Amino acid sequence: MDLVRIRTGFGVALTAAFLSGCGFFGGNSDREPVETRPANDIMDEILDERRPKGTQSSLFDFLRIRDDAGQVGAVNKYIWNAALETLDFLPVESVDPFTGVITTGYGTPPGGGRAYRATILVNDPALDARSLNVALMTRSGPASAATVRAVEDAILTRARQLRQQDSRF
Repeated sequence: MDLVRIRTGFGVALTAAFLSGCGFFGGNSDREPVETRPANDIMDEILDERRPKGTQSSLFDFLRIRDDAGQVGAVNKYIWNAALETLDFLPVESVDPFTGVITTGYGTPPGGGRAYRATILVNDPALDARSLNVALMTRSGPASAATVRAVEDAILTRARQLRQQDSRF
């Protein structure tokens, strides 16, 4: 009889501790909402960090060689746009150009019968194969390596085409 009471008391105490940790018993509901900075402020801070320290601008700054226009934060804009264009049949769930992550939902490619979901990481400002990482999933598990390689090749080919179109102007 005492063992049953001890188990029951321990179970109740454990449940109460779990629920209090989850905020079930009210918690602090008068907290201020978390303030996030606008994306423009974050982008300005990133650009300020890349500028050389101690330099002042002059009238002849427009003659200097500029950084690659293909950069958005630390992401290559050609690979970024090519990934979105190549995988436009997949519904986009989230994009973050500052970290370079694109997450999609399940979608079926034109003329295909299998649904895929993709996570794309563009982690370098260079227009290079090392800058692109693609993870493809099917409803039954990871996609084959040949399929992933074909998607990566298609994205990189489209990125090169976009770069060539942009250099003509």
